[in-house]
Amino acid sequence: MLTTFAEAVSSASALAELGGRRILGLTGPPGAGKSTLAGRLADVLGPGRVALVGMDGFHIADQELRRIGLRDRKGAPETFDRAGYAALLRRLRSEPGTVYAPAFDRDIEDSIAAAVAVPAEVPLVITEGNYLLLWPELRPSLDEVWYLDPPAGERLDALIARHIAFGKTPEQARDWVLGSDERNSQLVAGHRRGADQVLGWFDTSTAALDDRDGARR
Repeated sequence: MLTTFAEAVSSASALAELGGRRILGLTGPPGAGKSTLAGRLADVLGPGRVALVGMDGFHIADQELRRIGLRDRKGAPETFDRAGYAALLRRLRSEPGTVYAPAFDRDIEDSIAAAVAVPAEVPLVITEGNYLLLWPELRPSLDEVWYLDPPAGERLDALIARHIAFGKTPEQARDWVLGSDERNSQLVAGHRRGADQVLGWFDTSTAALDDRDGARR
């Protein structure tokens, strides 16, 4: 179990140095801090060594979710382009040139195609999303999967605050988190045992590193 940010950086750096293209998956329930950890790892490891690719780029568009009657379940497994995400991970492992990935824009609540470029020379891709262990076809493309498992109360508070920040009223945010998000959380938690590492919450600031230069080596 990784218990400090320095350990996480060291483990990710070691993965990047194994040769070829490696893919690290970060998973866990909604609000666990996956994108925050991914971003901080990329910041510390440095440009050119890491590319970030989120599963959220494969959200089915709101227009289509409304057509098929799933807009109120957005974030559930059936509201993603699962096959598209699996295909992208396979391309990231095997294609010799630059691979382009979509990104999710929370300001518009939709995905933007080909928004992330992953050059061939980047040795480590960090991908994060709720269902990396739920969908078995993804696992062969992932060298390691880390499961983020923070205290439930803190996670829920952070998740409610995030929904409020993106436009929901406090009541709407709480209803969504305790309804749709928590159903998804329970589903994700059922696959926790498939992870290579389990992480709680820890300080991801640069100051939290025991030895930044040592972690880079």
